[in-house]
Amino acid sequence: MKKIALVTGASSGLGMEMVYQIAEVFPSLEEIWVNARREDVLKRLEAELPGRIRSFSGDITQPVTRKIITDALEAEQAHIMILVNAAGFGKIGREGTLTEAESAGMIRVNCEALTLMTEACLPYLTIKSRVINFASAAAFLPQPGFAVYAATKAYVLSYSRALGKELAGRGIKVTAVCPGPVDTEFFTLAEEHASAPVYKKFFMSKAEDVAARALADSRAGKTVSVYGGPMKLFRLLAKLVPADLLLKFF
Repeated sequence: MKKIALVTGASSGLGMEMVYQIAEVFPSLEEIWVNARREDVLKRLEAELPGRIRSFSGDITQPVTRKIITDALEAEQAHIMILVNAAGFGKIGREGTLTEAESAGMIRVNCEALTLMTEACLPYLTIKSRVINFASAAAFLPQPGFAVYAATKAYVLSYSRALGKELAGRGIKVTAVCPGPVDTEFFTLAEEHASAPVYKKFFMSKAEDVAARALADSRAGKTVSVYGGPMKLFRLLAKLVPADLLLKFF
């Protein structure tokens, strides 16, 4: 019964940072299983953390990729102590500017793949297991110009909170991580059609800080992890102020 962590979206950004921090904070885990499409990056992780990493390259939206992972879980009789769903992407652009593939892709990766990967892993979670789903502060309020992405992250937040209630009886905690803008390659891809609002640059966080907060909040059993004062204030405003009023400022 091998005790492992499993991280999707591990080839960049917050997913990769979670791998590094899990390796440091949880040395008792026998392996960290990582998934992403970029096999070369996963191989570099294996070289950097020898003996700790087992890589599964492939598109997590594809059933065959998920089956390869679940077949390995079954063969190893693995216990997933930490499941991190970090695979995801966003595209900035108002109505009519995104392609059908881009809009559908955000839904498939951010919502469908996260859900199906989580459900596939449920038999391998055990008491004291942790599920960490990366949502976004965009989940707190609709985002004109980022409409599809924000909607997918609202889904992740809602799904995670409900799943946490469902799994509480098994002693499993679920945390939705809702960071604001993070200094990763995310915006390089997101800004293909339009630029992010300038004000977001002022609230940029470091990936290592967001990941550390996510792990600490997960260990504390929090249902939602929000890094930094500005995003905590934004979450409070989104709760207290009608959305139509806040949207006047977008």
